[in-house]
Amino acid sequence: MAVFDLNGRVAVVTGGNGGIGFGIAAALGHAGAAVAVWGRDEAKTARAVERLGAEGISVVGARCDVSDEREVQRATEETVQQLGRLDICVANAGKAVHVPFLESTLEEWNDVLGTDLTGVYLCFRETARHMAARDEGGALIAVSSIASRHAAPLMHSYGAAKAGISGLVRAVAAELAPLGIRANVLIPGFTENERLHPDTVTAEYDTEVVSSIPAGRWGTPDDIGAAAVYLADPSLPYHTGAELVVDGAYSIMPPYLAVRAARERANAGH
Repeated sequence: MAVFDLNGRVAVVTGGNGGIGFGIAAALGHAGAAVAVWGRDEAKTARAVERLGAEGISVVGARCDVSDEREVQRATEETVQQLGRLDICVANAGKAVHVPFLESTLEEWNDVLGTDLTGVYLCFRETARHMAARDEGGALIAVSSIASRHAAPLMHSYGAAKAGISGLVRAVAAELAPLGIRANVLIPGFTENERLHPDTVTAEYDTEVVSSIPAGRWGTPDDIGAAAVYLADPSLPYHTGAELVVDGAYSIMPPYLAVRAARERANAGH
């Protein structure tokens, strides 16, 4: 079997209408998969579908709030009706609020966890039910964050949800392994998107970010998309229950060493 060949496969990407999600949808499509983009913003989803279609990708769009059980069920049914099957689910949709812990509300907490954790559960459950019924295996991929591993001040609900994804995925991977359904976590580091980008932040912030990453640059949606293709590939049936970190070595480098390395690179003219 050829590696990184998704021809004949169908993938769902939640939040696939922009940023990292769009990069994942494009990468899966270019690897041969037909792609269903799920998103709450119908106009934005339509634009993403048009862009992906212009690149020669077989793609459909569906409106879906992943925190709503009925919407997830409906989007799953629509996707199967339109594309015939489901083999890959990338649970990428997410949100965050920035608020001091002592000023936070239960409503904010529930809103973030509803999308970032419950949404993963619902999307995995519904798509996995279809995969199990077909008895041909499949791949479940949850997009997390380095906030699952490091403190995220002012983003406690986001950090808690992303950390919770790892526990969910481990349990799902163990339970569904006999069915040939794999479940893994994809953990991006600092990655360019519509809201966070070298061109939209201050020069000081950009310098701080880049100096903390041994690779010396921000990640791109293409970087994360390539990792998603790896995790989705059916020729890797033994890779399940794992976390794949794509962060330019940010997580393994102590901050003081990262700063020193950045200074040395600058002095060396790199």
